[in-house]
Amino acid sequence: MNLFHRLHLESRQHNKLRTVDVLQLTAHSLQSHESCAEEELIQTFLQKLLMMDYRARYIHINKGKEQDQTQRRDKNSENEVTSSKKGTSVSEQIHPMDVQMAVFHCADGFLKQLMVTKLSQCQYALPLLVPDPDTQQIEFPLWTFRQINKSWKMRNTNNEIISHNQPIYKAQTPMVSFFRFGSVSSSKSQLMNSLINEKHNTFFHRNCPGSSRTRVLMDGVVEIAWFCPSGKNTDKFTDCVAFCNLHGDAGEHEKQLQILTEMASVNVVILPRLDRHDKSAAIIQNLYKDRKPLIFLFTEDESAVNEMKKGKFKIGLKDRNQSEVSEEIRRVINDCLSESTSSFRLEDVSKHSDIRVDEEDDEDCKRGREAAQQMMSLLEKKDLTEIKESLLPHQGKLWHQWCQKNKELHRPRANETELESRKHTEMTRIRQQQHESDISEFMKYFINETDSDSANKNIYFLKLLEIHLDEYISADLSAIHKKYDEKWSTVVRLKENYDKSKELTTEQAELERISEELQAAAFGLQHIMREIGQIYESCSSVKNKKDLQIKLSSLPSLAAEMMISGFPLELMDGDAAHVPVIWISAVLDELIQKLGDQTRVFVLSVLGIQSSGKSTMLNAMFGLQFAVSAGRCTRGAFMQLVKVSDEMKAQMNFDYILVKVRLNPSCVFVHQNVSDVTAGEKNKEGRRRLQETLDEMTKLAAEEEVYDAEYFSDVIRFDARNDVKYFAHLWEGNPPMAPPNPNYCENIQELKETIMSHAAKSDKIMLTHLKDRIKDLWEALLKEQFVFSFRNSLEISAYRKLETEYSKWSWSLRSAMMETENKLHNKIENEAIHEVEETILQRELKETSEEVEKSITEFFDKDKDKDILIHWKTSFELKIKDVQENIVRETKRKLNTHHENTLYEKSKTLALKLKDKANDEETLKKEFDVFWKQYVKKIITDTPAIKDIDILTDVKRLLNDIHQGCLPVEHRNDDSEYNILNVLSFSEYVIFKRSTKKEMQDVVKDACRTVKGKSGSTQTLSPENEAEIKSLITDVEQKTERMIQSFNISKMGYNISCIQKLTGYIKKRVAEHQEGPVNYKFKNEFFMILVLSICKRANKMISDQQRLFKEANDPVLYLERKRAEYYSIFQKYCHGATSAAIFGEIICQKLKEPIEQSVYKKTARDLSGEMRSNCESLNGNRSNLEKHILKTLAEEEDFYKYMNYIDNPRDHFKYFIRDEVSRYITDKFSVSVLRKMKENIKLLQQKIMEAACESTEHVQVNSGDVGLWLKRFTQQLSDVLIFSEKDLSGVKHDDVDDFILLEDVIRQELLAIVSDISSSFNTKTFPVNLDYKFRPDEILIDHFCQCCWVQCPFCNAICTNTIKNHDGDHSVSFHRVTGLSGIYYSNTENLSAHICTSAVANSNLYFYPNESQKVLWREYRTAGEDYAKWSITPDLSELPYWKWFVCRFQKDLEKHYSKTFDGQGKIADEWKKYSKQDALESLDKYI
Repeated sequence: MNLFHRLHLESRQHNKLRTVDVLQLTAHSLQSHESCAEEELIQTFLQKLLMMDYRARYIHINKGKEQDQTQRRDKNSENEVTSSKKGTSVSEQIHPMDVQMAVFHCADGFLKQLMVTKLSQCQYALPLLVPDPDTQQIEFPLWTFRQINKSWKMRNTNNEIISHNQPIYKAQTPMVSFFRFGSVSSSKSQLMNSLINEKHNTFFHRNCPGSSRTRVLMDGVVEIAWFCPSGKNTDKFTDCVAFCNLHGDAGEHEKQLQILTEMASVNVVILPRLDRHDKSAAIIQNLYKDRKPLIFLFTEDESAVNEMKKGKFKIGLKDRNQSEVSEEIRRVINDCLSESTSSFRLEDVSKHSDIRVDEEDDEDCKRGREAAQQMMSLLEKKDLTEIKESLLPHQGKLWHQWCQKNKELHRPRANETELESRKHTEMTRIRQQQHESDISEFMKYFINETDSDSANKNIYFLKLLEIHLDEYISADLSAIHKKYDEKWSTVVRLKENYDKSKELTTEQAELERISEELQAAAFGLQHIMREIGQIYESCSSVKNKKDLQIKLSSLPSLAAEMMISGFPLELMDGDAAHVPVIWISAVLDELIQKLGDQTRVFVLSVLGIQSSGKSTMLNAMFGLQFAVSAGRCTRGAFMQLVKVSDEMKAQMNFDYILVKVRLNPSCVFVHQNVSDVTAGEKNKEGRRRLQETLDEMTKLAAEEEVYDAEYFSDVIRFDARNDVKYFAHLWEGNPPMAPPNPNYCENIQELKETIMSHAAKSDKIMLTHLKDRIKDLWEALLKEQFVFSFRNSLEISAYRKLETEYSKWSWSLRSAMMETENKLHNKIENEAIHEVEETILQRELKETSEEVEKSITEFFDKDKDKDILIHWKTSFELKIKDVQENIVRETKRKLNTHHENTLYEKSKTLALKLKDKANDEETLKKEFDVFWKQYVKKIITDTPAIKDIDILTDVKRLLNDIHQGCLPVEHRNDDSEYNILNVLSFSEYVIFKRSTKKEMQDVVKDACRTVKGKSGSTQTLSPENEAEIKSLITDVEQKTERMIQSFNISKMGYNISCIQKLTGYIKKRVAEHQEGPVNYKFKNEFFMILVLSICKRANKMISDQQRLFKEANDPVLYLERKRAEYYSIFQKYCHGATSAAIFGEIICQKLKEPIEQSVYKKTARDLSGEMRSNCESLNGNRSNLEKHILKTLAEEEDFYKYMNYIDNPRDHFKYFIRDEVSRYITDKFSVSVLRKMKENIKLLQQKIMEAACESTEHVQVNSGDVGLWLKRFTQQLSDVLIFSEKDLSGVKHDDVDDFILLEDVIRQELLAIVSDISSSFNTKTFPVNLDYKFRPDEILIDHFCQCCWVQCPFCNAICTNTIKNHDGDHSVSFHRVTGLSGIYYSNTENLSAHICTSAVANSNLYFYPNESQKVLWREYRTAGEDYAKWSITPDLSELPYWKWFVCRFQKDLEKHYSKTFDGQGKIADEWKKYSKQDALESLDKYI
């Protein structure tokens, strides 16, 4: 057909236009078009229609020059226009309704429905009966009406206004049909418009702009429109009335005429005059005889209304006032309708024979409808308010309880961190209960139906189910709304009367109950999908899974397909106010599978109060179909995909727009319902005030969040001059008959252009990153507990200040007690005191305690916020009192651990009593057991057992005290592997100081370094900044490691004050750094994560040392271990052994642990030396060690280990040395380690006996006593053992005088002790029985790592100088490919393939050390201090190792940095020739 050809729709008559084709973002859709070329007519029409711009029918066509000249020549020609059913001439303008109907004929079912829905929103008449252009078969497009609802108000017999809201296909209303016979001079459609809405052309007519005499596709079409009353006295009709308009000569369209006349309540006929000989006379005669009211409108008659007989009227139209005529017709129709009982229901049109119904012709639609009807049958006889509880149990109370627990978990109070595990347990239990809930037959049926290969059938099913559910709940929902309104009015009346009676309380409770009922009654597709999400989440979260009878993995795929098909997905459950992260992540994973992992999205959010027009605006902007009816506001947040056309992808740099997810970094303010067209100019002052308010708000927020922002635009891109929009009223007139205001549609188009302009300049998110962004955002929202816990920002600020002071007070007490503990420990060691009482500790702490009390009083009395702070005074005073009592008790326990020697004397006293029963072994054993039990019980009472420690919980508690519970979510679990040393860039942890704060400009023209943080957006830290921060972290880590060793935990035990001291030091270093000459500040998160990272790394060291302390000092453990030894000595006392014999045995028992420690330490030193000689990787300098590390990395081919080595070389060296030592000890234990240990213990045994012998001789020569012997003995051993006279304090030995016997006893007992120690030597005990700093791996780490660790600012290669803080330049044997550190070419996504040594030889290559500096590579030393200290000499050597690495791990590197080795960074082909063997051999050559 010529028309379809001219409209470029020939191919679409069979290959139908789809919704996805017209909803995608195109270049054309981003421009406003009041006129267009003929070939763009379809695009422009659809664009305007989807934006609800009723001017879609009034598009002016721009004529080409040649066509314009042809029309001028033919202006007076008789052949100017040719008209036929088959097409239009080239010279004739295309009729606007032909454009509409051409699209209608070429659209698939879903696009037709969208078109008709939008036409209805534009208050246009809709196609009811449509002849096929080729076959003339009449189609009734019932499917297209399914989504249309109409609202109206009527007055009942009591003059009360009754509201109606119904799907239009079900509404039973009167119907008035209009048709004409022959050609008439008056426009039937224009006349109908004057009856319905004289201000709007509901039906297109001959006098509308753009109309032409030729129309191809409208003859025989029946259009329908409804008049909807507003319940006012000015309504033209008191009921909702349907108006049908048959286009063309009714005599030529008998089937359409038959249907209309049968179904109409009133028939209106327009004709020139009555003529018996007219070909339509018989039809008119039959209509006249019919009982239905009939109105004749004669175009050639001037008479007023005349009732020819009962129910039959004639009215003349010629030369009469249009308003008078319209009023007469309206009055007659109203009179006829008042007496008529017939009604019209759109759905009933399908009952007529010989017409095609679209739903019956489409097999997918039929199957979808049957499935939807089956679903609805499962809801029969169910109470609406109980449906969700019975059919959707997974999203009910259990889900809400889990959400509440999760919020509590993310918002812990300072003293609740220890409850985390309990909350986790409760959440697991709730998930298990949720999982055990039955999946209803309703849900099983839904899942099975949607798990179908037919995408179209699924969409029909989902849309029809949504329609049926809306219809199902509408009646009950209206009734509940009515109850709510009445109850609310009652409550308001009582409040206005200041009524404080019980009645108000009762009515308020009832109002709340109705509100809950209203919430329970809301039931739609989103609730079904929410249930699926919770079925998936609960099943994914439990270990013991039941048989679900459904395929779990299909659920996210189902949701992803729905999103691709255009359905929105609920992101946040509005009832639970929670994001189901597991479910959303799984759906996004499926989206990635279906759309590709390189899919990019631009995120657009619309924020505003309820019913403020957000959904309407989105629907207009993108042609979406969010529910918009007032009172049906959907709680929660949804997301929906809008496709970007292929032509626009390159320009916009993204593939989809994702609507309603709040991730955007720029904003536009929209003021709606502004009538003044000059509002923008008049409101300059208002915009300035808005800017000032936003800036002030930003400053306050920045102070709270320690964020360096002065202006709103520092946080979110915003320009008050261009980003404030004023929208016209949505409606042109008063609803329900008003069409959308075209000015509103224009405003929408302008806003769309502004947003897309922002989009083109904004960061895009890869779909693969989106789930992380959503998760991060939700976690951030979850932990902002202060928004929910405090009434206003003043309270937030005051409480944070109080927490800061509390941290200082508690630290003052702990710090003072640490000093006291150290002092008293020294006194005990020097035997100045033997026992510590609580009173001593309290006296020592008194001065500090009084200072703290004074500080607390002053703070609460004098602070400017004292009136607010007073609420927390008592609780914080009690907290400080608890802290003080706890540290006193803990210190007393640690210091009073010397019970062993007293126990010897007590057992000796008991033995003397039992001397006469020495031969009765059973009695001795029994008496000793009773004695032992009693004494150990007393010790436990006096000194409680040493508790197990949980360092990370202490750290979290401390950070909660410092930063009010704002602990990073990723660190809430102890198994988190997150380490700040492993991050690629520190940009996300800093904010820039005001002097340098600005956006990074992409003006660089060659390779420059920028880094992608985990958020996916390009950051702005310079290489120097990154190096400074990394250096700070490394130095802090080294210093804190030494601090931990200085705490001497294995001797003094662990105390939370250790962590306080570490935290205080780290905080001080961070503060000093950012106060220095740097252009950034650290976020609070940086300090917290640094503390956590360091403490996680130190966890094993501290735990090992605390274990040693506990084994040595916990009375229960220690005495239990010694029980056999005590019993042995007790037996000897009982059997009358001499004092010398018993004293000798006690000495040997006391020597056991010092011997063991000495042997381990000596063996560790020996092993270190042996490994330095025998272990190939450890027998040279650090460069040799690095060579072996590189070889090992190449052999293992583990990319993540490589990146750890590149980013954190010092750490990697440590791990490598530890692995080498561990492997050596395991492999050589029998032949080397065990042999050394036995040699060392034998040597020590000899020295002990030599000391005993020499001591005996010394006493004999000097006629000394046992005291002199003991003093000489300990002095002789002082260089090989930690053993002194104080170890025997409390053991009475004054009566020992047989020194020869003493020496013999020591010789005999020592053999047994040595044998016992030797038998325990194995690969497991060797590392754990040594204090951390004495282990061979730590000795070797200390040897190899006390050197220079500065990395090349380009490629991260490590300086090879073995002296820390050495003189002269840094240098390295061979540099690497600079792309390994993330350097890439500016304005590209291409990683650099340069090697430093070849780059400095290039005279034309530049780099950018910062955003304002451009430096030649060969002049790199001028780029700043970090560059000036390096010596990089030009070298064009092959360097196979790193070239092989780049080729081998190219894809891994590209994924790691989200960049590629393409373009300027393309890897040279010759690099690919290097094998791993070549790489390994090159290491021997260059190192």
